[in-house]
Amino acid sequence: MKNQALAIIGLGLLLASASAYAQTGVVKANVPFTFIVDQITLPAGEYIVQSLNPSGTAMAIQSSDRKLAEIVLANACQSVNASEKTKLVFHRYRGQYFLAQIWAAGDNRGHELPKTRRESEVAMDPSRNVVVLATLR
Repeated sequence: MKNQALAIIGLGLLLASASAYAQTGVVKANVPFTFIVDQITLPAGEYIVQSLNPSGTAMAIQSSDRKLAEIVLANACQSVNASEKTKLVFHRYRGQYFLAQIWAAGDNRGHELPKTRRESEVAMDPSRNVVVLATLR
């Protein structure tokens, strides 16, 4: 009986992990401006964002030509309502754009990148969120 209970719990955890991994998906977006991820400045262009692990904490952001790439650790974030569209959310300060969040359509859970020291320094001015629509691949 104890083995059965452990097997059921293990199966539940496995399904939950697979579900979380499936939700992260691969996001493709055309970003029309230069932006900052972690300590790297990336030029405008088409980017692919994907989770590198089942929990979705490690994220790869790379140009579609695979020449530029950055790996970041993201935190989970949640919204009351599911996102209507797949999107990248940027914070804008004094003309500088910082990638802040990644959302998939139909999901109320997303990924949030922690503010870097550089972003905190320029964040003294009021920010504006800028949304770039993306697609799930």
